Amino acid sequence: MIPSQRVFAIPYVAWAAAALLAAGPAAITPARAAGEVNVYSSRHYKADRELFKRFTAKTGIRVNVVQGRANALFERLKREGRNSPADLLITVDAGNLARAQAAKLFQPVRSAFIDAAVPAAYREPAGHWVGLTLRARVIMYHKDRVKPDQLSTYEALADPRWKGRILIRSSNNIYNQSLVASLIAANGASKTLAWAKALVANLARKPKGGDRDQIRAVGTGEGDIAIANTYYLGRLAASKKARDKALVKKIGVFFPNQGGRGAHVNISGAGVTRFARNKAEAVKLLEFLVEKESQILFSKANYEYPVRPDVPISKIIASWGEFRADKINVSELGTRNAEAVRLMDRAGWR
Repeated sequence: MIPSQRVFAIPYVAWAAAALLAAGPAAITPARAAGEVNVYSSRHYKADRELFKRFTAKTGIRVNVVQGRANALFERLKREGRNSPADLLITVDAGNLARAQAAKLFQPVRSAFIDAAVPAAYREPAGHWVGLTLRARVIMYHKDRVKPDQLSTYEALADPRWKGRILIRSSNNIYNQSLVASLIAANGASKTLAWAKALVANLARKPKGGDRDQIRAVGTGEGDIAIANTYYLGRLAASKKARDKALVKKIGVFFPNQGGRGAHVNISGAGVTRFARNKAEAVKLLEFLVEKESQILFSKANYEYPVRPDVPISKIIASWGEFRADKINVSELGTRNAEAVRLMDRAGWR
């Protein structure tokens, strides 16, 4: 059991998620020393840990981290209320950020630095949260079975020519919910429902597994195209495993809707918690995470796109080519989440 009060002697500490989520609020409260910031994060990447260390080296502010699944962290914050040690909440997808906002887990903050660095499309308008990284949700195809000129838009995946050829995760995946929310925003609910029904009819198999499973299934011939987030392919491309390297050679990346609104993108993001006791430190950490050097590391180490347009991308990401991104404010994806879930259920998307 983690002690109820503990002063950490190292600049960054990630507590075991299982132990944390089983413990009561008092069981994990860190020491309230000056110069610290307490983070609840559903991200689990080495890049994040490295950035927290760099932040401490630069500012002297210690970063204490609780890691866990988004839903578990949200419930924990609700349960802890005013007694929560958390100062900053980090999670993935605008849908999750909107859910946290609706549960009043954030407080609005304003930073001139963040507003200047991060485009408005990747910030919650009232300042409740801000995007840290971008992920494009695109079409990935088998180079031997699909030619790029056969592809065009997300909407075109409803064409019967793709029957038995499409792979995608289940409807309970937040990434798919946000994709559908973006289609509702662009085309309306009735057209999106018809699209979703046709997409389900074109699936190669019942949805199962994560994005990497869809990409691998394209490689093994279970389907010809997959809808997946770019950073998963990036991680496969950087893998030292021979099977992953062989897989990546077979896969092409296509950015849909380039003649119109652009490809769907989503974010990972963060906001200052409602009852943050170290608010100033939390804002400093937010600002640090959108500095150029931090954005470069996100791209090089985790194969995510920077939220800043003035930051170079990694070689792996650059190899997929440039693309036009949908300029919808990602906060709208969250506000349309419930509608998207209902629509997917009506379409028989399981």
